[in-house]
Amino acid sequence: MIRVLLADDHSIVREGLRRIVEESGAMEVVAEAADGREALHQVRDVTPDVAVVDISMPGLDGLEVVSRLKDSHPKLPVLILTMHEEAQYIVRAIEAGAMGYLTKQSAPEQLVTAIRRVYSGHRYMTDEATEALALRIARGSRHKTPLDSLSMRELQVLRRLAMGHTNREIAHAYSLSIKTVDTYRARLLKKLDLRNNAELIRFAIQNSLIEP
Repeated sequence: MIRVLLADDHSIVREGLRRIVEESGAMEVVAEAADGREALHQVRDVTPDVAVVDISMPGLDGLEVVSRLKDSHPKLPVLILTMHEEAQYIVRAIEAGAMGYLTKQSAPEQLVTAIRRVYSGHRYMTDEATEALALRIARGSRHKTPLDSLSMRELQVLRRLAMGHTNREIAHAYSLSIKTVDTYRARLLKKLDLRNNAELIRFAIQNSLIEP
């Protein structure tokens, strides 16, 4: 049996994923988590064979969870589950250490196959994700977007600012000082040629970093 951890902040989504996993007959859900920090604790406590992690979660987001698991449990394959098909997310997930990238729309048909694939040591991406990544590569460096200039942490801070989180909340989520978050915000405004948080929110929506 493949032991699976499910991390998603929506209980209904987790229930549906659990049903798909356990109906396969060859897998079992050994733990669930509703946020990023809980996911890290569950991995430490139950040592799953595969972690299925949503990108958009309270506390630590999925990209941060993947990055931390890469350091603490480098042999644990992580499958990112998300609403986003944008190449920006795919690239960031792979850079963070994810072995697979699956959209929630495709999960009912592909989740079991994806889990088996990453468990066996191979990567898994949907056709849509593969196409988006290929198009990004084809564009080449001459057609990079402003998002390409952002580091992983800058992207995470951008998303949280756009979702209305305060600097204090962001500092707590990522174990940073408030002054450091202020520095990231100033850097984001400069890199993206924006003036204030309202423009950051608009930019994030236009680039599908958050839902409108």
